[in-house]
Amino acid sequence: MAGNTSQPGATVLSRTMQILACFSEEKPRLGLREISALSGLPVSTAHRMLKELRVQGLLDCDDGDKRYSIGTRLWEIGELSDVSLRLRETALPYMLELYEAAGENVHLAVLSGVEALYVARLIGHRSVPTVSRMGGRLPLHTTGVGKVLLAFQPDDFVDVYLGDALARPTAYSVIFAPKLRAEIEQTRRSGFALTSQEMTLGNVSIAVPITDSGDRVFAAISLVLHTARADVRRFVPLLRRAAAGISESLAGHATEWD
Repeated sequence: MAGNTSQPGATVLSRTMQILACFSEEKPRLGLREISALSGLPVSTAHRMLKELRVQGLLDCDDGDKRYSIGTRLWEIGELSDVSLRLRETALPYMLELYEAAGENVHLAVLSGVEALYVARLIGHRSVPTVSRMGGRLPLHTTGVGKVLLAFQPDDFVDVYLGDALARPTAYSVIFAPKLRAEIEQTRRSGFALTSQEMTLGNVSIAVPITDSGDRVFAAISLVLHTARADVRRFVPLLRRAAAGISESLAGHATEWD
């Protein structure tokens, strides 16, 4: 049922998603008028929706400055997803072994639309800073896990992806379609992807695929480290061992990450 909104026919669910989509890592706390402007909803509609979302625990509100943030109930719901429960819990022991062996950031990601969705990561005191976060999304073509996930998609998916305008977070990001296509083919042949300073200056990402019982690539695991420590010969075997362990542990289960 549609209500008072600048988008006639919008459902309660669609308006809820408009509000939740306003929040980001850069803007984790927002006031009523900011939410109204970002969502395109009238202030009165946004205010009514915010009150209900707060009652349901999907949003929190600081009564001091009247700014809203994502509520813990959303986190609780998110923890019930297959990605969180099955993949992350299965992968965690292998990620810990990998971190202990390498001493570098470990990332685990799945394909979500046309982005890499980060479902787990391990960092330490020595690890380099990264822009990734659990639940965050980054481009496929500028991240190690993303290039692995992109490389093992059907050719028509790759063609559509390379045909779009591609983000360029750094001067080293590869956005020229023929060069990216060549890197994809190299990843398919070698079984690993390497990015150098394409997402964050000074960082290298080395990633390998994780497969299901039908040998379909549905996730990727990576190490992110400083360019000075990017020893591919050392780290690729460690990554492959971790990926094989995760794949084998999941082999008895159907894994659908749509």
